[in-house]
Amino acid sequence: MKKLALHWQILIGMALGVIFALIMTNFSWGADFVADWIKPFGTIFINALKLIAVPLILASLIKGVSDLKDISKLSKMGFRTIGTYILTTVIAVSIGLVVVNLVKPGSSISEETRTELVENYGGDAELKRQDAEKQKKAGPLQALVDIVPSNIVGASSSNANMLQVIFFAIFFGIGLILIPEEKSKPVKAFFDGFNEVILKMIDIIMLAAPYGVFALLAALVVEAPSADLFAALGMYALCVIGGLLLMIGVYILLVWVFTKKTPSFFINGISPAQLLAFSTSSSAATLPVTMERVEEHLGVEKEVSSFVLPIGATINMDGTSLYQAVAAVFIAQAFGMELDFATQLGIIATATLASIGSAAVPGAGMVMLVIVLAQAGIPEAGLALIFAIDRPLDMCRTTVNVTGDASVSMLVAKAVGKLREKPLVKNWDDSYKK
Repeated sequence: MKKLALHWQILIGMALGVIFALIMTNFSWGADFVADWIKPFGTIFINALKLIAVPLILASLIKGVSDLKDISKLSKMGFRTIGTYILTTVIAVSIGLVVVNLVKPGSSISEETRTELVENYGGDAELKRQDAEKQKKAGPLQALVDIVPSNIVGASSSNANMLQVIFFAIFFGIGLILIPEEKSKPVKAFFDGFNEVILKMIDIIMLAAPYGVFALLAALVVEAPSADLFAALGMYALCVIGGLLLMIGVYILLVWVFTKKTPSFFINGISPAQLLAFSTSSSAATLPVTMERVEEHLGVEKEVSSFVLPIGATINMDGTSLYQAVAAVFIAQAFGMELDFATQLGIIATATLASIGSAAVPGAGMVMLVIVLAQAGIPEAGLALIFAIDRPLDMCRTTVNVTGDASVSMLVAKAVGKLREKPLVKNWDDSYKK
Protein backbone atom coordinates (compact mmCIF):
# COMPACT_ATOMS: atom_id res chain seq x y z
CA MET A 1 0.00 0.00 0.00
CA LYS A 2 1.40 3.36 -1.00
CA LYS A 3 2.46 5.47 1.98
CA LEU A 4 0.23 8.45 2.65
CA ALA A 5 1.70 11.92 2.16
CA LEU A 6 2.53 13.73 5.40
CA HIS A 7 -0.22 16.33 5.01
CA TRP A 8 -2.83 13.57 4.74
CA GLN A 9 -1.39 11.88 7.81
CA ILE A 10 -1.66 15.17 9.72
CA LEU A 11 -5.26 15.72 8.61
CA ILE A 12 -6.15 12.15 9.66
CA GLY A 13 -4.43 12.70 13.01
CA MET A 14 -6.40 15.92 13.43
CA ALA A 15 -9.73 14.20 12.72
CA LEU A 16 -8.95 11.20 14.94
CA GLY A 17 -7.90 13.52 17.77
CA VAL A 18 -11.24 15.34 17.67
CA ILE A 19 -13.23 12.09 17.44
CA PHE A 20 -11.23 10.50 20.27
CA ALA A 21 -11.77 13.54 22.49
CA LEU A 22 -15.51 13.63 21.81
CA ILE A 23 -15.76 9.97 22.78
CA MET A 24 -13.73 10.51 25.96
CA THR A 25 -15.94 13.41 27.08
CA ASN A 26 -18.75 10.86 27.57
CA PHE A 27 -16.85 9.28 30.47
CA SER A 28 -16.33 10.88 33.88
CA TRP A 29 -12.66 9.93 33.80
CA GLY A 30 -12.16 10.84 30.14
CA ALA A 31 -10.87 14.40 30.59
CA ASP A 32 -8.34 13.33 33.22
CA PHE A 33 -7.15 10.46 31.02
CA VAL A 34 -6.53 12.83 28.08
CA ALA A 35 -4.80 15.38 30.33
CA ASP A 36 -2.55 12.78 31.98
CA TRP A 37 -1.79 10.37 29.13
CA ILE A 38 -2.45 12.14 25.81
CA LYS A 39 -1.73 15.85 26.25
CA PRO A 40 1.92 15.32 27.36
CA PHE A 41 2.77 13.96 23.89
CA GLY A 42 1.44 17.16 22.33
CA THR A 43 3.50 19.19 24.80
CA ILE A 44 6.60 17.17 23.88
CA PHE A 45 5.97 17.87 20.21
CA ILE A 46 5.63 21.64 20.80
CA ASN A 47 8.78 21.57 22.94
CA ALA A 48 10.66 19.84 20.12
CA LEU A 49 9.68 22.67 17.78
CA LYS A 50 10.83 25.25 20.31
CA LEU A 51 14.04 23.29 20.88
CA ILE A 52 15.10 23.61 17.26
CA ALA A 53 14.33 27.34 16.85
CA VAL A 54 17.67 28.84 17.95
CA PRO A 55 19.88 26.30 16.13
CA LEU A 56 17.75 26.71 12.99
CA ILE A 57 18.03 30.48 12.90
CA LEU A 58 21.78 30.37 13.55
CA ALA A 59 22.50 27.71 10.93
CA SER A 60 20.14 28.94 8.21
CA LEU A 61 20.85 32.64 8.63
CA ILE A 62 24.64 32.35 8.77
CA LYS A 63 24.56 30.06 5.73
CA GLY A 64 22.12 32.31 3.87
CA VAL A 65 24.05 35.53 4.48
CA SER A 66 27.48 34.01 3.78
CA ASP A 67 26.20 32.53 0.51
CA LEU A 68 25.54 36.08 -0.75
CA LYS A 69 29.24 36.69 -1.41
CA ASP A 70 28.47 37.10 -5.13
CA ILE A 71 27.04 40.50 -4.27
CA SER A 72 30.60 41.84 -4.30
CA LYS A 73 30.80 40.91 -7.99
CA LEU A 74 27.19 41.64 -8.88
CA SER A 75 26.50 44.54 -6.55
CA LYS A 76 23.84 46.16 -8.74
CA MET A 77 21.84 42.97 -9.19
CA GLY A 78 22.56 41.78 -5.67
CA PHE A 79 21.34 44.86 -3.84
CA ARG A 80 18.29 45.14 -6.10
CA THR A 81 17.47 41.52 -5.33
CA ILE A 82 17.91 41.75 -1.56
CA GLY A 83 16.15 45.12 -1.39
CA THR A 84 13.15 43.91 -3.40
CA TYR A 85 12.84 40.71 -1.37
CA ILE A 86 12.89 42.67 1.90
CA LEU A 87 10.33 45.14 0.54
CA THR A 88 7.90 42.42 -0.54
CA THR A 89 8.30 40.68 2.82
CA VAL A 90 7.45 43.89 4.69
CA ILE A 91 4.40 44.31 2.42
CA ALA A 92 3.34 40.70 3.11
CA VAL A 93 3.61 41.04 6.90
CA SER A 94 1.76 44.37 6.77
CA ILE A 95 -1.06 42.81 4.73
CA GLY A 96 -1.33 40.00 7.27
CA LEU A 97 -1.53 42.45 10.17
CA VAL A 98 -4.14 44.61 8.44
CA VAL A 99 -6.34 41.60 7.60
CA VAL A 100 -6.17 40.01 11.07
CA ASN A 101 -6.79 43.35 12.82
CA LEU A 102 -9.81 44.08 10.63
CA VAL A 103 -11.39 40.62 10.87
CA LYS A 104 -10.31 39.92 14.49
CA PRO A 105 -10.84 36.13 14.27
CA GLY A 106 -9.68 35.56 17.87
CA SER A 107 -12.08 38.11 19.32
CA SER A 108 -15.12 35.93 18.56
CA ILE A 109 -14.05 33.49 21.27
CA SER A 110 -16.27 33.74 24.33
CA GLU A 111 -14.84 34.94 27.64
CA GLU A 112 -15.51 31.51 29.18
CA THR A 113 -13.51 29.75 26.48
CA ARG A 114 -10.76 32.37 26.71
CA THR A 115 -10.50 31.79 30.47
CA GLU A 116 -10.17 28.05 29.89
CA LEU A 117 -7.48 28.65 27.28
CA VAL A 118 -5.47 30.86 29.62
CA GLU A 119 -5.78 28.32 32.42
CA ASN A 120 -4.83 25.35 30.26
CA TYR A 121 -2.39 26.83 27.78
CA GLY A 122 -1.50 30.34 28.90
CA GLY A 123 1.08 29.32 31.46
CA ASP A 124 3.01 32.52 32.08
CA ALA A 125 0.66 34.75 30.09
CA GLU A 126 0.38 37.15 33.03
CA LEU A 127 4.17 37.40 33.25
CA LYS A 128 4.23 38.21 29.54
CA ARG A 129 1.75 41.02 30.12
CA GLN A 130 3.91 42.39 32.95
CA ASP A 131 6.96 42.31 30.70
CA ALA A 132 4.99 44.21 28.06
CA GLU A 133 4.10 46.87 30.65
CA LYS A 134 7.78 47.25 31.55
CA GLN A 135 8.61 47.62 27.86
CA LYS A 136 6.12 50.49 27.53
CA LYS A 137 7.89 52.37 30.34
CA ALA A 138 11.34 51.97 28.73
CA GLY A 139 13.06 54.69 26.70
CA PRO A 140 12.27 55.26 23.00
CA LEU A 141 15.49 53.56 21.84
CA GLN A 142 15.34 50.63 24.25
CA ALA A 143 14.09 48.32 21.49
CA LEU A 144 17.18 49.19 19.44
CA VAL A 145 19.46 48.60 22.44
CA ASP A 146 17.84 45.22 23.08
CA ILE A 147 18.72 43.98 19.58
CA VAL A 148 22.47 43.96 20.33
CA PRO A 149 23.34 41.22 22.87
CA SER A 150 26.06 41.57 25.46
CA ASN A 151 26.47 37.80 25.54
CA ILE A 152 25.46 35.59 22.63
CA VAL A 153 25.44 32.44 24.78
CA GLY A 154 23.04 34.10 27.20
CA ALA A 155 20.90 35.42 24.33
CA SER A 156 20.68 31.93 22.81
CA SER A 157 19.37 30.50 26.08
CA SER A 158 15.90 31.99 25.54
CA ASN A 159 13.64 32.11 22.48
CA ALA A 160 12.47 35.51 23.73
CA ASN A 161 15.86 36.96 22.74
CA MET A 162 15.63 35.81 19.15
CA LEU A 163 16.24 39.23 17.60
CA GLN A 164 19.61 39.23 19.36
CA VAL A 165 20.40 35.82 17.88
CA ILE A 166 19.33 37.08 14.44
CA PHE A 167 21.60 40.13 14.84
CA PHE A 168 24.56 37.92 15.75
CA ALA A 169 23.89 35.50 12.87
CA ILE A 170 23.72 38.33 10.31
CA PHE A 171 26.84 39.97 11.80
CA PHE A 172 28.67 36.62 11.73
CA GLY A 173 27.62 35.96 8.13
CA ILE A 174 28.84 39.40 7.03
CA GLY A 175 32.15 38.66 8.76
CA LEU A 176 32.46 35.44 6.76
CA ILE A 177 31.89 37.37 3.53
CA LEU A 178 34.58 39.94 4.33
CA ILE A 179 37.45 37.60 5.24
CA PRO A 180 39.56 35.78 2.60
CA GLU A 181 37.84 32.75 1.09
CA GLU A 182 40.54 30.31 2.20
CA LYS A 183 39.89 31.40 5.80
CA SER A 184 36.10 31.35 5.58
CA LYS A 185 35.81 28.07 3.66
CA PRO A 186 36.14 25.67 6.66
CA VAL A 187 33.78 27.80 8.77
CA LYS A 188 31.22 27.88 5.93
CA ALA A 189 31.61 24.13 5.46
CA PHE A 190 30.85 23.64 9.17
CA PHE A 191 27.70 25.74 9.03
CA ASP A 192 26.62 24.10 5.76
CA GLY A 193 26.86 20.73 7.48
CA PHE A 194 25.27 22.11 10.65
CA ASN A 195 22.37 23.45 8.58
CA GLU A 196 21.85 20.07 6.93
CA VAL A 197 21.76 18.37 10.34
CA ILE A 198 19.17 20.86 11.61
CA LEU A 199 17.01 20.36 8.50
CA LYS A 200 17.19 16.60 9.01
CA MET A 201 16.14 17.09 12.65
CA ILE A 202 13.13 19.07 11.41
CA ASP A 203 12.28 16.16 9.08
CA ILE A 204 12.43 13.77 12.04
CA ILE A 205 10.28 16.04 14.21
CA MET A 206 7.72 16.37 11.41
CA LEU A 207 7.42 12.58 11.25
CA ALA A 208 5.81 12.85 14.66
CA ALA A 209 3.44 15.61 13.52
CA PRO A 210 0.36 13.35 13.02
CA TYR A 211 0.71 12.06 16.59
CA GLY A 212 1.44 15.55 17.93
CA VAL A 213 -1.66 16.91 16.21
CA PHE A 214 -3.74 14.01 17.57
CA ALA A 215 -2.62 14.81 21.12
CA LEU A 216 -3.02 18.57 20.76
CA LEU A 217 -6.50 18.36 19.26
CA ALA A 218 -7.67 15.79 21.79
CA ALA A 219 -6.51 17.99 24.67
CA LEU A 220 -7.98 21.11 23.09
CA VAL A 221 -11.42 19.57 22.58
CA VAL A 222 -11.53 18.10 26.09
CA GLU A 223 -10.29 21.23 27.85
CA ALA A 224 -12.06 23.86 25.75
CA PRO A 225 -14.91 22.11 23.94
CA SER A 226 -16.59 25.33 22.84
CA ALA A 227 -17.79 25.54 19.25
CA ASP A 228 -16.77 29.20 19.06
CA LEU A 229 -13.12 28.19 19.28
CA PHE A 230 -13.39 26.08 16.13
CA ALA A 231 -15.35 28.83 14.40
CA ALA A 232 -12.52 31.23 15.28
CA LEU A 233 -9.98 28.75 13.85
CA GLY A 234 -11.97 28.71 10.61
CA MET A 235 -11.92 32.51 10.49
CA TYR A 236 -8.18 32.44 11.19
CA ALA A 237 -7.62 30.10 8.25
CA LEU A 238 -9.72 32.36 6.01
CA CYS A 239 -7.66 35.37 7.14
CA VAL A 240 -4.43 33.61 6.18
CA ILE A 241 -5.77 32.48 2.80
CA GLY A 242 -7.31 35.90 2.10
CA GLY A 243 -4.02 37.62 2.94
CA LEU A 244 -2.09 35.21 0.71
CA LEU A 245 -4.45 35.90 -2.21
CA LEU A 246 -3.98 39.64 -1.69
CA MET A 247 -0.20 39.12 -1.75
CA ILE A 248 -0.42 37.26 -5.06
CA GLY A 249 -2.41 40.26 -6.31
CA VAL A 250 0.46 42.52 -5.22
CA TYR A 251 2.95 40.40 -7.21
CA ILE A 252 0.75 40.53 -10.30
CA LEU A 253 0.40 44.30 -9.94
CA LEU A 254 4.15 44.82 -9.54
CA VAL A 255 4.91 42.67 -12.59
CA TRP A 256 2.22 44.43 -14.63
CA VAL A 257 3.37 47.95 -13.68
CA PHE A 258 7.15 47.47 -13.94
CA THR A 259 7.52 44.87 -16.71
CA LYS A 260 4.31 45.54 -18.69
CA LYS A 261 3.53 41.80 -18.70
CA THR A 262 -0.16 40.96 -18.34
CA PRO A 263 -1.50 39.04 -15.32
CA SER A 264 -2.51 36.10 -17.54
CA PHE A 265 1.02 35.91 -18.98
CA PHE A 266 2.55 35.78 -15.50
CA ILE A 267 0.08 33.28 -14.02
CA ASN A 268 0.20 30.97 -17.06
CA GLY A 269 3.99 31.03 -16.91
CA ILE A 270 4.42 30.24 -13.24
CA SER A 271 1.34 28.07 -12.50
CA PRO A 272 3.11 24.65 -12.81
CA ALA A 273 5.66 25.77 -10.21
CA GLN A 274 2.81 27.02 -8.01
CA LEU A 275 1.07 23.65 -8.19
CA LEU A 276 4.29 21.80 -7.33
CA ALA A 277 4.92 24.18 -4.43
CA PHE A 278 1.37 23.53 -3.18
CA SER A 279 1.86 19.76 -3.27
CA THR A 280 5.37 19.66 -1.76
CA SER A 281 5.25 22.61 0.69
CA SER A 282 8.91 23.20 -0.17
CA SER A 283 10.39 26.15 -2.05
CA ALA A 284 13.69 24.27 -2.31
CA ALA A 285 12.10 21.19 -3.91
CA THR A 286 10.24 23.44 -6.36
CA LEU A 287 13.34 25.48 -7.30
CA PRO A 288 14.30 23.51 -10.48
CA VAL A 289 10.77 23.89 -11.88
CA THR A 290 10.63 27.56 -10.86
CA MET A 291 13.89 28.23 -12.72
CA GLU A 292 12.68 26.44 -15.84
CA ARG A 293 9.37 28.33 -15.92
CA VAL A 294 10.97 31.71 -15.24
CA GLU A 295 13.67 31.27 -17.88
CA GLU A 296 11.67 29.65 -20.68
CA HIS A 297 8.15 30.95 -20.09
CA LEU A 298 8.56 34.35 -18.42
CA GLY A 299 11.55 35.56 -20.42
CA VAL A 300 14.13 36.03 -17.64
CA GLU A 301 17.74 35.52 -18.73
CA LYS A 302 19.58 32.63 -17.03
CA GLU A 303 22.20 35.06 -15.69
CA VAL A 304 19.48 36.64 -13.55
CA SER A 305 17.39 33.59 -12.67
CA SER A 306 20.39 31.53 -11.52
CA PHE A 307 21.28 34.32 -9.09
CA VAL A 308 17.90 35.64 -7.91
CA LEU A 309 15.90 32.41 -7.52
CA PRO A 310 18.30 30.41 -5.27
CA ILE A 311 18.60 33.47 -3.02
CA GLY A 312 14.81 33.72 -3.00
CA ALA A 313 14.44 30.08 -1.97
CA THR A 314 16.73 30.91 0.97
CA ILE A 315 15.60 34.31 2.21
CA ASN A 316 12.28 35.19 0.54
CA MET A 317 9.42 33.70 2.55
CA ASP A 318 6.63 36.24 2.02
CA GLY A 319 3.80 33.74 2.46
CA THR A 320 5.40 32.37 5.62
CA SER A 321 5.92 35.88 7.03
CA LEU A 322 2.31 36.85 6.32
CA TYR A 323 1.06 33.71 8.05
CA GLN A 324 3.30 34.38 11.07
CA ALA A 325 1.82 37.87 11.45
CA VAL A 326 -1.76 36.58 11.26
CA ALA A 327 -1.04 33.66 13.60
CA ALA A 328 0.70 35.83 16.21
CA VAL A 329 -2.14 38.34 16.42
CA PHE A 330 -4.80 35.60 16.35
CA ILE A 331 -3.17 33.78 19.27
CA ALA A 332 -2.90 37.07 21.17
CA GLN A 333 -6.61 37.74 20.52
CA ALA A 334 -7.50 34.22 21.64
CA PHE A 335 -5.73 34.83 24.96
CA GLY A 336 -7.33 38.25 25.39
CA MET A 337 -4.06 40.17 24.86
CA GLU A 338 -4.02 43.62 23.29
CA LEU A 339 -1.01 44.21 21.02
CA ASP A 340 -0.09 47.88 20.76
CA PHE A 341 1.28 49.52 17.62
CA ALA A 342 4.90 49.22 18.75
CA THR A 343 4.51 45.48 19.38
CA GLN A 344 2.99 44.98 15.93
CA LEU A 345 5.87 46.93 14.38
CA GLY A 346 8.12 44.51 16.24
CA ILE A 347 6.22 41.63 14.62
CA ILE A 348 6.92 43.16 11.20
CA ALA A 349 10.64 43.44 12.00
CA THR A 350 10.93 39.99 13.56
CA ALA A 351 8.93 38.20 10.85
CA THR A 352 10.93 39.95 8.12
CA LEU A 353 14.29 39.08 9.66
CA ALA A 354 13.22 35.57 10.64
CA SER A 355 12.12 34.89 7.05
CA ILE A 356 15.76 35.23 5.98
CA GLY A 357 16.62 32.24 8.12
CA SER A 358 13.48 30.23 7.46
CA ALA A 359 14.39 26.91 5.86
CA ALA A 360 12.69 26.12 2.55
CA VAL A 361 11.26 22.83 3.84
CA PRO A 362 7.85 21.75 5.21
CA GLY A 363 7.25 22.67 8.85
CA ALA A 364 10.00 25.27 9.17
CA GLY A 365 7.46 28.11 9.20
CA MET A 366 5.94 26.78 12.43
CA VAL A 367 9.39 26.69 14.03
CA MET A 368 10.03 30.29 12.98
CA LEU A 369 6.64 31.29 14.42
CA VAL A 370 8.07 30.43 17.85
CA ILE A 371 10.52 33.29 17.31
CA VAL A 372 7.79 35.79 16.44
CA LEU A 373 5.59 34.79 19.38
CA ALA A 374 8.43 34.92 21.89
CA GLN A 375 9.61 38.31 20.70
CA ALA A 376 6.10 39.78 20.91
CA GLY A 377 5.48 38.35 24.38
CA ILE A 378 2.69 36.04 23.20
CA PRO A 379 2.35 32.65 24.98
CA GLU A 380 4.15 30.06 22.84
CA ALA A 381 1.70 27.43 24.06
CA GLY A 382 -0.76 29.12 21.68
CA LEU A 383 0.85 27.04 18.95
CA ALA A 384 -1.47 24.28 20.12
CA LEU A 385 -4.42 26.30 18.83
CA ILE A 386 -3.25 26.52 15.25
CA PHE A 387 -0.96 23.59 14.59
CA ALA A 388 -3.75 21.25 13.57
CA ILE A 389 -4.63 23.32 10.51
CA ASP A 390 -1.06 24.43 9.79
CA ARG A 391 -0.23 21.89 7.11
CA PRO A 392 -2.92 22.93 4.58
CA LEU A 393 -1.96 26.56 5.18
CA ASP A 394 1.71 25.62 4.75
CA MET A 395 0.88 24.39 1.25
CA CYS A 396 -0.83 27.70 0.44
CA ARG A 397 1.95 29.93 1.79
CA THR A 398 4.66 27.96 -0.04
CA THR A 399 2.77 28.71 -3.25
CA VAL A 400 3.03 32.41 -2.41
CA ASN A 401 6.74 32.07 -1.59
CA VAL A 402 7.44 30.61 -5.04
CA THR A 403 5.24 33.21 -6.77
CA GLY A 404 7.21 35.93 -5.00
CA ASP A 405 10.53 34.47 -6.15
CA ALA A 406 9.33 34.46 -9.76
CA SER A 407 7.95 38.00 -9.67
CA VAL A 408 11.11 39.44 -8.11
CA SER A 409 13.24 37.70 -10.73
CA MET A 410 11.19 39.45 -13.43
CA LEU A 411 11.48 42.82 -11.70
CA VAL A 412 15.25 42.48 -11.30
CA ALA A 413 15.67 41.24 -14.89
CA LYS A 414 13.72 44.23 -16.18
CA ALA A 415 15.81 46.62 -14.06
CA VAL A 416 19.14 45.27 -15.39
CA GLY A 417 17.97 44.80 -18.99
CA LYS A 418 17.84 41.00 -18.90
CA LEU A 419 14.12 40.42 -19.54
CA ARG A 420 13.33 39.11 -23.02
CA GLU A 421 10.39 40.61 -24.88
CA LYS A 422 9.24 37.11 -25.88
CA PRO A 423 9.73 33.90 -23.88
CA LEU A 424 11.59 30.92 -25.33
CA VAL A 425 8.44 28.83 -24.99
CA LYS A 426 4.84 29.99 -25.30
CA ASN A 427 2.92 29.48 -22.07
CA TRP A 428 0.00 27.85 -23.82
CA ASP A 429 2.05 25.52 -26.03
CA ASP A 430 5.16 24.02 -24.44
CA SER A 431 6.23 22.47 -27.74
CA TYR A 432 6.65 25.81 -29.46
CA LYS A 433 10.23 27.10 -29.68
CA LYS A 434 11.16 30.57 -30.71
